[in-house]
Amino acid sequence: MRQISARELSDWLAASLADAGRAKPFLLDVREPWEFDNASIAGSTLMPMASVPLRLDELPRDAELVCICHHGARSMQVAMFLEGRGFEQVTNLTGGIDAWSRDVDPTVPRY
Repeated sequence: MRQISARELSDWLAASLADAGRAKPFLLDVREPWEFDNASIAGSTLMPMASVPLRLDELPRDAELVCICHHGARSMQVAMFLEGRGFEQVTNLTGGIDAWSRDVDPTVPRY
């Protein structure tokens, strides 16, 4: 499974905005709704960890998926689960939304 830092993800998102040929990743946030409401990355899709097995058909198989949680542990478990279900382009955001708040966007609240 691939890992990506918050800064690397920020660069990727910026590059996909600047270059129409560079695909934007599908940002899969696996936290709980209250966490997502408190802090999130713009454009991410909420799918709490427990619901992922029942909602696999909602995930694009032809896009890069970046799994996001609070610190990176739950998202790593989901990323491994998705790889086991045949998803080939899965990446885990190391440090999660907390790293995003610290390293990329300090306006995103930490909790």
